[in-house]
Amino acid sequence: MSGVMKEPVAIIGVGCTKFGEHFTKSWGDLVVDATFEACADAGVELHKEVEAAWLGSYRPWIAGERNIGSPLAEALGFLYKPVTLISNICATGIDALRNACLAVSSGMYDVALAVGVEKMRDAGSRSLMLANRTDGHPLIGKGRTAPSFFASCAHRYFHEYGIGRETLAKVAVKNHHHGTLSPKANMQREITLKDVLKSPWVAEPLSVLDSTASCDGAAAAIVTRADMAKNFNPDFVKVAGIGFAVGTERNIFEPGFDFLNFKVTQTAARMAYEQAGVKDPRREIDMAECHDCFTITEILNYEDLGFAPKGQGWKLIEEGVTSLGGELPVNTDGGLKAFGHPLGASGIRMVYEVTQQLQEKAGKRQVKNARRGLAHCLGGPAAMAGVMVLERND
Repeated sequence: MSGVMKEPVAIIGVGCTKFGEHFTKSWGDLVVDATFEACADAGVELHKEVEAAWLGSYRPWIAGERNIGSPLAEALGFLYKPVTLISNICATGIDALRNACLAVSSGMYDVALAVGVEKMRDAGSRSLMLANRTDGHPLIGKGRTAPSFFASCAHRYFHEYGIGRETLAKVAVKNHHHGTLSPKANMQREITLKDVLKSPWVAEPLSVLDSTASCDGAAAAIVTRADMAKNFNPDFVKVAGIGFAVGTERNIFEPGFDFLNFKVTQTAARMAYEQAGVKDPRREIDMAECHDCFTITEILNYEDLGFAPKGQGWKLIEEGVTSLGGELPVNTDGGLKAFGHPLGASGIRMVYEVTQQLQEKAGKRQVKNARRGLAHCLGGPAAMAGVMVLERND
């Protein structure tokens, strides 16, 4: 299925801004805040020890920046060093970090930086719709949106497995509760099942409270070879497996597509599990961050990531398996739903949370005895997916 990294890689430092509406901060301010927090965490001097950087930003032009690596170099004073821009929709951040890991593993660089950032609130969400042009396929770009796509998935799941909106609502309630325990989360308030069921439609049967909200934010990670990691930060986290798969945005036209599973997630997960030696994800993964852009998506992810058999992901919510205190807590920081979803930053924010959990730095939301964690991003919708398995350094 996939190869292995030439040299093992470790994450030695992570940083993350608070996610939310940052009208008084620029795109560059967010980059600086996240990066220098990661540098301090790693014990690394940015300009002396970091040799290359990967910038994850889906639409930097929304914040008035160019679609090149220079805005990162300028914001950080990281000039005349290699900076690569990665843009892969919602999977942008995790792909930027994947590339940094591969560069270090290859031996090209000893220390590399990955930064994910998006400034979405200044221009408003409609600017993102500019990507939906009127050319090309008669349906793509003429009304199909992420909410309508995942609403179709929800309807099909309801039809096949007999559940209703109440089960989806429990995903939102869970993630909002987790968000109240996360100081950097965008939405830090409890909600009830009644709140979800009464909130306005976005695309029926998905309501406002079934959906993530756009916001601003940045996250950063610093990686090095595992054999060098202890020289920087003895409490490093090992990158045990990385998977990334790209399909087509037109998956709804693929023969056999049933709106109930995403091959890109399944493929990326197999890659990461093979590298990490994971045979039984439900038993061998201690906590996970997955792409909950909508409540139905989290349930589908449970199945695609191997946490539950097909058609039984909903049981993990009903039985409390994925809540803090359950057998496999998922989205312990609130996920996209409560922590927020600035597109380019989300993947590295997930890795930030998993790293903190494995280092036992998660405070009130700490998962007991967490030794192996997973981060998963889905982009497209369902056109690409990245999965990363991280392990505690014991």
